[in-house]
Amino acid sequence: MRADRLVATLLFLQTRGRVTVAEVATELEVSERTARRDLEALATAGIPVYSQRGRGGGWSLVGGARTDLTGLTADEIRALFLVAGPSSTTPELRTALRKLVRALPVTLRSDAEAASRAGVTDGTDWSRTAVTAEAPHLDALQRAVVEGTQIRLGYAGPGKPSDERTVHPLGLASKAGVGYLVAGTDRGLRIFRLSRVTSVEATGDPVVRPDDFDLATAWRSLAARMEDRMHAATVRARAEPGTEAILQRLFGGRLRIARPRPGEWTEIEVDGPSPEVLAAQLAGLGARVEVLDPPEARERLAHLAVELAAVYGTPAKTGDDPTTPAATLPAPSPSPSPSPERGSPQPSGPRTRTASGPPWTGLQPTWWHSAEVHR
Repeated sequence: MRADRLVATLLFLQTRGRVTVAEVATELEVSERTARRDLEALATAGIPVYSQRGRGGGWSLVGGARTDLTGLTADEIRALFLVAGPSSTTPELRTALRKLVRALPVTLRSDAEAASRAGVTDGTDWSRTAVTAEAPHLDALQRAVVEGTQIRLGYAGPGKPSDERTVHPLGLASKAGVGYLVAGTDRGLRIFRLSRVTSVEATGDPVVRPDDFDLATAWRSLAARMEDRMHAATVRARAEPGTEAILQRLFGGRLRIARPRPGEWTEIEVDGPSPEVLAAQLAGLGARVEVLDPPEARERLAHLAVELAAVYGTPAKTGDDPTTPAATLPAPSPSPSPSPERGSPQPSGPRTRTASGPPWTGLQPTWWHSAEVHR
């Protein structure tokens, strides 16, 4: 901490030219005794700092000496503060930006400060749910990655209780505002979502990190495998005119729409993890979308219709007595068997694909030869 203060004091001197002990104490939020001791330590270390007593006196750098700690261009400074400014919610980042501002030439300082105020970050979605807030164990994970130390990781998978495992932290990644840890385990290369990490404990053992490991390449491989799972099956359907915007919001890039003709229903294709899941997602659109194939999706929709009618009844017709209970359909027949487990043959259907990714051949140790994504 004292080393940080000494650098900050030097930058403050460089910015102001001449400062008093009281000004240094106020700027760095320390006592005047500590501020004086730091100024004397700079002089003792050989920094050309001297003090002048009397009215108008203070501490100065001999001959206006300067220390250039940046070497950044105006465009680089603007880009840095535009990115870091709205996210500077931690004391460490605010301190780092303040130090950087002090190190900048006067002509660039005002642009940097303006850029830091040019944006704002809101970590919640429209339902007021935090979606970009980092995990409480982020600092420990960052330290483990930088220091190359194995950790005992507490992790709660989707719908599962928390358990612990020893992992080799290799890097951190962010996808659409969600943070992930890339780590090697005894079962292969894995990705752990930071918001599901429950504990982090350093073991003191070094991380096994192959010389040819590249974090960006590893992330692309793992992300591609997850994306393949999200496109493992395709449903073909036709949609009523005017539903395109709703479908786009529901499925995004997994939706393909044929060229629409005015006043006519449009053929669409939607990708997803299974026909049954896609059927459930399309069910909310009711009769505005008719699924054409595969048969598994049509069968699932039929079962959903029976189940919903059994719970809610059939809608009352115009003119019916509202006090008369709506007729109900018979109890639903047994639902179709669940979709096959991962790794077993997939049901037939158009554009059914299997997840794949580049093999981790030639990497050591053996846990590099398989991979998994923990969403």
